[in-house]
Amino acid sequence: MWTQRRWAALAVLSIISLLSEEAAAIEVPLDLKQPPTIVKQSLKDYIVDPRDNIIIECEAKGNPVPTFQWRRNGKFFNVGKDPRVTMRSRSGTLEIRSSGKPEDYEGEYQCFASNNLGTAISNKILLRVSKSPLWPKEVLEPVTVREGSPLVLACNPPPGLPPPETFWMDSFIMPIAQDRRVSMGLNGDLFFSNVLAKDAKTDYSCNARFEFTHTIQQKNPYTLKVQTMRNIPETQPTFLSPTGLSSTKMVLRGEELLLECIAAGVPTPTITWSKRGGDLPTKKVRIGNFEKTLRILNVSEEDIGSYTCMASNRIGSIRHTVEVQVKAAPFWLEKPINLVLAPDESGRLVCRANGSPKPTIQWLVNGEPIESSLPNPNRRVLDDTIIFETVQFESSAVYQCNASNEHGYLLANAFVSVLDMAPRMLGPKNQLIKVIENNRTFLECPFFGSPLPLLRWFKNGLGSGLDGGHYRLYHNGTLEIKQARTEDQGTYTCVASNILGKMENQVRLEVKEPTRIVRAPEHKTEPRGTTVRFDCRVKHDPSLPATVTWLKDEKPLSFSWIGRLKKDDESLTIYNVNPDDGGTYTCTAKTEIDEDTASARLTVTGRPDPPQDLELSDPSARSVRLTWVPGNENNSPVTHFLVQFEEDRWEPGKWQNLSIYDWNLNSVNLQLSPFVNYQFRVIAINAVGQSQPSHPSARYQTSGAPPDVVPSGLKGWGSKKNNMEITWQAMQNTERNGPNLRYVLSWRRKDTEEEWNNITTAKTKHVVHNTDTYVPYEIKIQAVNDFGHGPESNMVIGYSGEDKPSAAPTDLRVSKINSTKVNIHWEPVEQSSVNGEFKEYKLYYWREASLIKGLKVNKTKLQKGFFTTAEHPSGILTELYPYSKYKMYMVVANREHEGPQSNTVEFYTKEGEPGAPKYFRILRHTDVVHLKWDKPLEPNGVLIGYTLQYHTVNGTQAGERKVQSFPPNVTEYVMNLPHRFTRFKFFLAARTQVGAGEVYAVESPHFTNEAYKEQEDIATQGWFIGLMCAVALLVLILLIVCFIKRSRGGKYPVREKKDLPLDPVDHKDQDGSFDYHSDEDNKPLQGSQTSLDGNVKESDDSLVDYGEGGDGQFNEDGSFIGQYTVKKDKEETEGNESSEATSPVNAIYSLA
Repeated sequence: MWTQRRWAALAVLSIISLLSEEAAAIEVPLDLKQPPTIVKQSLKDYIVDPRDNIIIECEAKGNPVPTFQWRRNGKFFNVGKDPRVTMRSRSGTLEIRSSGKPEDYEGEYQCFASNNLGTAISNKILLRVSKSPLWPKEVLEPVTVREGSPLVLACNPPPGLPPPETFWMDSFIMPIAQDRRVSMGLNGDLFFSNVLAKDAKTDYSCNARFEFTHTIQQKNPYTLKVQTMRNIPETQPTFLSPTGLSSTKMVLRGEELLLECIAAGVPTPTITWSKRGGDLPTKKVRIGNFEKTLRILNVSEEDIGSYTCMASNRIGSIRHTVEVQVKAAPFWLEKPINLVLAPDESGRLVCRANGSPKPTIQWLVNGEPIESSLPNPNRRVLDDTIIFETVQFESSAVYQCNASNEHGYLLANAFVSVLDMAPRMLGPKNQLIKVIENNRTFLECPFFGSPLPLLRWFKNGLGSGLDGGHYRLYHNGTLEIKQARTEDQGTYTCVASNILGKMENQVRLEVKEPTRIVRAPEHKTEPRGTTVRFDCRVKHDPSLPATVTWLKDEKPLSFSWIGRLKKDDESLTIYNVNPDDGGTYTCTAKTEIDEDTASARLTVTGRPDPPQDLELSDPSARSVRLTWVPGNENNSPVTHFLVQFEEDRWEPGKWQNLSIYDWNLNSVNLQLSPFVNYQFRVIAINAVGQSQPSHPSARYQTSGAPPDVVPSGLKGWGSKKNNMEITWQAMQNTERNGPNLRYVLSWRRKDTEEEWNNITTAKTKHVVHNTDTYVPYEIKIQAVNDFGHGPESNMVIGYSGEDKPSAAPTDLRVSKINSTKVNIHWEPVEQSSVNGEFKEYKLYYWREASLIKGLKVNKTKLQKGFFTTAEHPSGILTELYPYSKYKMYMVVANREHEGPQSNTVEFYTKEGEPGAPKYFRILRHTDVVHLKWDKPLEPNGVLIGYTLQYHTVNGTQAGERKVQSFPPNVTEYVMNLPHRFTRFKFFLAARTQVGAGEVYAVESPHFTNEAYKEQEDIATQGWFIGLMCAVALLVLILLIVCFIKRSRGGKYPVREKKDLPLDPVDHKDQDGSFDYHSDEDNKPLQGSQTSLDGNVKESDDSLVDYGEGGDGQFNEDGSFIGQYTVKKDKEETEGNESSEATSPVNAIYSLA
């Protein structure tokens, strides 16, 4: 983001006006008598277009209104005698019609404006007519040079007025490329530091552009012939321009200095610049034209000195020194200004100028040399000063000062006006000025009087005059407040007084807060199609209305309700941006006295444009060069180019990826396959995505050849016990290399001396029948087409089909039995009995029963594989249930079949630690906590009891842990609460002889007044009373409606009442006994499980089902409501065998 602030535009204009008024002549109100003053005139050197009317300007003011006369070449010019010349009314401006020869009016013109108080004169205006002559006819012989030699092609443009601008073009109207070796000099010539063979052309043409006529004249073209050389000799630098080792250059002060050094040599020399006795002034110096020119703007005396350019290459160097002299046309040191005096006052006119050489000063009065005017005893001339003493009314006149030397002249008019007048205020009265706080402020009070009045300022009518410190008073009456503050607000009075009277005016000042953009837009780079928002939050003085406008690239934006651009008070939003939206967006917040701006750039990125102009070159048997022109990157650099191809023989119309290349390549050599008719296209890729494909290239046909790759994926395997299927992958279309592709397949049984079996096929599969079971074969393949055979593949080993194993593992047995795992041992089978590739020994096992009476188990058969070729194989079976009876047997398996079963083994696992309790619930009341739980789903042994641990909870702090033990037949516990707000955390674990099992942890809920309210009578609740009243009112309205309709004899439908009997379901076990496979088995365990070592996994849902029968409920904040409300509601619901009887709607039907 960049910001640009412009505070107090009016104050800035006041500063400029003030500074000019301090040095300008006194402004006399135009309604007062005064000598003429020239206010507008043409340039001293005035060049005009011959096709237009000639306008020579001369405007003046004065009272009485001036009359005008002209002199041409020093003689009176009678305007009335020439019908083509007219003078504008109340003006001295001449207008010369364009008919005839404008050259007849060339010359030096001077305007004289006169009234009875004096005569003012203009500068001498040199009028010249622009000229654009044709190039002289000439025949240019061909220029022949040897390669490596220097060359200058002369331009010599015709001498136009003003001089034309020159440039070099070829016959295609394209500029001649310029660089360090080839460039145009200041005189328009084309310089070659050394000529190369590529410079040979027939159309080097110099062109001259004439500014006034807007025409271009073209010189006959040069033909350049270059004699090439095998080896170009290297040469030391020499200067082509300027010549010699030194030169001088004179330039006038304030103009532009241009120095040039162009050198020849091989290699091309480099140019460096320096100044003797110091560094080049970097702020003023500009090096250009490939370091060959040095430019200094606004030359002054400090630029005098010796400038050296050095041309160097690896062979040597050469220097040229330019002595720069600075002369000066006259320039003002003190310009004479108008002098207004009262009778008997004294004054002076001063005319001081400087130049090189020093200018001479000449005084004139009313346009004539002062020496030839009538003597005036009240006037004395002292070189550059005229002194006036005790002037009278007849002393009024216009004086001219002419300062001249050989380089030019200056002319200034200054009148002496003798007036007698009381003070006058020239500005508007009681002006209101609004300024921005902390800004430099000017209160203007233009005045006039003769003698010159004394002016003083007062604030709010109090104190002495304001001047000094915070204030500054200028001679023209302007009061400056250096830094306006809030306390500077008020009414300021300016009072002008002289011996003839006084006059005052008032200015009211208001100091306002500045307008500031406090949240400015920021630079954004967004992809096409997105939404962009630019912020522009403004803070301004509340008393000044502010308007916010938006510009794009300095042009106003237009908004409409259906457009993509929307703005509000603080932002600009652009929807669905596209590349045309890119640019600089400027927010301008403006009040009547100041403004603030902030700008940000939007860069819209998009997919690149497709490459263009695809060309094929360098063709060969299996390659071709593809060249393209990259398209527009759309503000996101291209990272890669994807080259695709399409062929019309195998898959016409299908484009396939060929290769991908880096962004800096646009000409690549493509490796191709034989016998393919290619065409190509290119896709550009950047961070946004892929471009559209380019237009396809021309087609390129490669010649045919035998296949040069081997079919891949060759393998042999048996789908039946007496066959072998041989398969391979089909070759790609671009690998065919020719027509009629076939495969030559060979196979034979391994480790035999059999002859190879061969078959030629176009398919990718062949089945060998009548094989022995699981025997190895050697297989090989090669591709062949009409151009010949391809390379032969490496030999692979395939196998015929497998049969069922004929033997079973023997002596299956177990050892080292514990609660969850057992070691297994068996005797292996012979490899020959596997009848295929050995895969594994597969063990089938299942849980036959639990050793706990009445516990049902899942008898699903499980399996586990063991891959081993050991002489005495063994394995470990894990993840068994403790305290259970298991059975198992084993088979051997190859890749397709399993063999017969081994002997069946039966074993028993030992007792283990029990699982977590089936559930663990908290049934909390006001003063007690009621805990209930159930036996573990997997006791893993004989339960001997339960261990309950608990501690108080206060935020993150835990109290002392206490322990309670219970026998196995106890599944609930009631604990008194020391305080109704006390919270506990409970840990429950079942125990067997082996030890305590997984822990179930729960925590009592928070207690709030609302969470544990005693059951209230619903009839006393306000909401319930309101609801019942609404129902009663509705019933009453319906009864009235029914009564009215019945009284009118209406007929109403009668709804038949249908009693729907309820079928209560009792889910209790009929015998009331404990069943490990009750309905709860299918529910997820509540709470969490862990061991008693302290690693507790918190319950995810430990309070959902607290309460008997799962009827407990909680409020939305998790607080406990209790089981009683739920039961009461349920009992009430079950007690209403027919819900229709109590429905208000049914009551209406009953009445009907």
